[in-house]
Amino acid sequence: MTETAEKVPAGRLTAWAWRAYAIAAVVLILDQVSKHWILSVLRLPEGVPMEVVWPLQFTRIWNEGVSFGLLQAEHDLVRWGMVVFNLGVAVLLSVWARNQTRALPALGLALLIGGAIGNAIDRARFGAVVDFIDVQRIGFFPWIFNIADSGITIGVILLLLDSLRRERPA
Repeated sequence: MTETAEKVPAGRLTAWAWRAYAIAAVVLILDQVSKHWILSVLRLPEGVPMEVVWPLQFTRIWNEGVSFGLLQAEHDLVRWGMVVFNLGVAVLLSVWARNQTRALPALGLALLIGGAIGNAIDRARFGAVVDFIDVQRIGFFPWIFNIADSGITIGVILLLLDSLRRERPA
């Protein structure tokens, strides 16, 4: 399938923008449902690993940091600043997604938007982000993350891949 730049009238959304917003909503819903499941259904105790399928396990932690537990935000001012920052980023990315005419950047933006809003909701509700996907037994660093973090990471990778793509003449 060839991708062509489509002309979009001012104020109208492209087909890829609609898809990006729908995918962002799916990421957000999956993120929040999975966190609800960990907290309220499984009631996984903090820091206690639960075997899923080797090498994957669930270990619930509260991440007060910015990314992968870095730059801890233990003060309310920082917490709410991070909520505002995440939501601001989501709004800016949504504006960027409005005119997308190609799949790769639209998908990347969608994953970033859904992930940013998902983690912002956690910070607003709990003061920290609920992380639970534990992959450290497969040789990664001791990272415990969630679906929103996965969306953010994959979204950045897709945008970087798209930036390496050669522009094709019209």
